[in-house]
Amino acid sequence: MLLDIVDFDFLNEYKILLTFENGEKREFDCATLIDQKPFHVFEDKNYFKRAKIEYGTLVWPNEIDIAPETLYVCSTPYEKVS
Repeated sequence: MLLDIVDFDFLNEYKILLTFENGEKREFDCATLIDQKPFHVFEDKNYFKRAKIEYGTLVWPNEIDIAPETLYVCSTPYEKVS
């Protein structure tokens, strides 16, 4: 199942709230990737905050991206804490 990302928001630190095309909201923690190339650039939080959506995929400058299927499988359902 391939679901495009249609919206996202930064939560805290390196956590991102993702909204998929089926309306499902899921939370992904990018901190789990920082020790891996090319994601070590996320240590620069200004760079990390430059994320955007292109063609249903979360991307950063310099051709860094995380496939939507990876984000879906490796994320957890979002439960808003009041």
